[in-house]
Amino acid sequence: MSKPGGFPGEPERRGWRESVRQFFGVYRYSGRALQLVWSTNRGLSVALGLLSLVAGLMPAAVAYVGKLIVDSVVLAAQSGLADDRWQALGYVGLEAALVILVAGAQRGISICQSLLRAQLGNRINVMILEKALTLDLRHFEDSAFYDKMTRARREASSRPLSLVMRTFSLGQTAISLVTYGALLLSFSGWAVGVLVVAALPAFVAETRYSGQAFRLFRWRTPERREQMYLESVIARDEYAKEIKVYGIGPRLVGRYGKIFERLYGEDRSLTLRRGIWGYLLGLLSTAAFYAAYGWIVIATARGQISLGDMTMYVLVFKQAQSALSSALASIGGMYEDNLYLSNLYEFLEEEIAAAPGDRIEGPTPGEGIVFDNVSFTYPGSDTPAVDRVSLTIGPGQKLALVGENGSGKTTLIKLLTRMYQPTSGVITLDGLDLQQWSLEALRRRIGVIFQDFVRYQFKVGENIGVGDVGAFEDEARWQDAAAKGLSAPFIDELPNGYQTQLGRWFEDGRELSLGQWQKVALSRAFMRREADILVLDEPTASMDAEAEVRIFEHFREVTENQMAILISHRFSTVRMADYIVVLDSGKVVESGTHDQLMQGKGVYERLFTLQAAGYR
Repeated sequence: MSKPGGFPGEPERRGWRESVRQFFGVYRYSGRALQLVWSTNRGLSVALGLLSLVAGLMPAAVAYVGKLIVDSVVLAAQSGLADDRWQALGYVGLEAALVILVAGAQRGISICQSLLRAQLGNRINVMILEKALTLDLRHFEDSAFYDKMTRARREASSRPLSLVMRTFSLGQTAISLVTYGALLLSFSGWAVGVLVVAALPAFVAETRYSGQAFRLFRWRTPERREQMYLESVIARDEYAKEIKVYGIGPRLVGRYGKIFERLYGEDRSLTLRRGIWGYLLGLLSTAAFYAAYGWIVIATARGQISLGDMTMYVLVFKQAQSALSSALASIGGMYEDNLYLSNLYEFLEEEIAAAPGDRIEGPTPGEGIVFDNVSFTYPGSDTPAVDRVSLTIGPGQKLALVGENGSGKTTLIKLLTRMYQPTSGVITLDGLDLQQWSLEALRRRIGVIFQDFVRYQFKVGENIGVGDVGAFEDEARWQDAAAKGLSAPFIDELPNGYQTQLGRWFEDGRELSLGQWQKVALSRAFMRREADILVLDEPTASMDAEAEVRIFEHFREVTENQMAILISHRFSTVRMADYIVVLDSGKVVESGTHDQLMQGKGVYERLFTLQAAGYR
């Protein structure tokens, strides 16, 4: 009767079996990589396969013709006949033709590789970018997922082609090995056995260290990302002023260097172990070759084989040894490539919840926006960012959200634009839950200027045009939106008007002031003619008070029939709103008109009075 837990050796056997299963399980991406390359360019894939076949067959043929040359030379020397000499020369010409064919096949393989590398690299990068477009905002705000995307992008363009090339190389080498093996078997089956056994230890060691290198790669993603961030801070124009004024550059370079030293220490240890063991185990192959060499020499000296046979067997054994090492290296490399491809497919196969809604209009048009007891907590947090908020925005109404930083104002906008879904409660538009709206239809109705709006390194007009992708290049729409956003006057003064390149990344780029950039962003929000909801999150933070008042007076005029949500810390503009909601720690603590809130002597009145005192 066996004891509980099985036989004494069972755990070891199970561990060995699991290791083998995991090893071969890694190769599951090989077929997908082949399919990816095939679908990228079938013609090049076929050419690569045929050229690999030719390159695999020719070396053994060259070796065999070499044997014929030696034997025919010996025969010609013995017979002295002209026909025998011409036959030897004929074999030399045949070998030259075969060598030329091999060289052509290798060059063709190189050309196919280069062309496929460019096409495949572009295709995979596009796949990653298209996947990124399907992600929710929560993915970009999740450091763990960001690490996953970073790992996918690193080496993603090179690994599939590398895997396919190793696969073709393995096929080519396998063909060569079959022909080499057939020739060696005519000498001795033991020679084939020695060849195989001598190559295995180095292969096992290399595969093991490939796995360790991959695990280091995965563990290091946060550190690598920190290095990338430090590079951008040190070398990007938007950080340059502070870096120079505060003199923090050397400290950041020092931090960058410390990360490198820590990672380099791990690399050095792995590289030394990998190199030393590779050298020691590689000596087995060298010893096997010279043992076989001696064996063949003795057989020749005894008259068991001809001088041509000796030349062929020595050459074949050496080439077979090289081919077997190459085959095992290809298998080990495929193992490594599959490990890295797991990063790519892990990212591409990330399940993204489909947008649930498909409605393009609500049952009660004109009802406006209603937040009904809405709460939301960010992933990983225990404190609600929005806590049981209820408010209504009617058609044409201008609502202002007021509160200190972190009070939940911007979170409400993220919920309205469906960047996130409420943890509880319901938000409706025209009487329909936002989750039932088609996401495209919902966002067509919303124009937004975010507090951290993007300053695209595009032309001025394109910077405005991004507000409506359907009119991205429509200059008439640019001009109309710029007039509403009050950016038209300074745009007309730029050297090339709406065609002026903005930013310093590209040639002839012009930089705008922060106030001008905000007007461009405000114009961007007006690009959407269908939008009856405008959201302005700190839209005038970089403008002077006079410009701000002028903008909001103009804003009320051009948005008379649109709902507007305004977030601002300046109460001179907030007071222009029809209705004001005061938030604190995610909760509505006060609401009403400016006059009502001032009479209430609460949070709003205190903040307004404090800010007004600063202007006296």
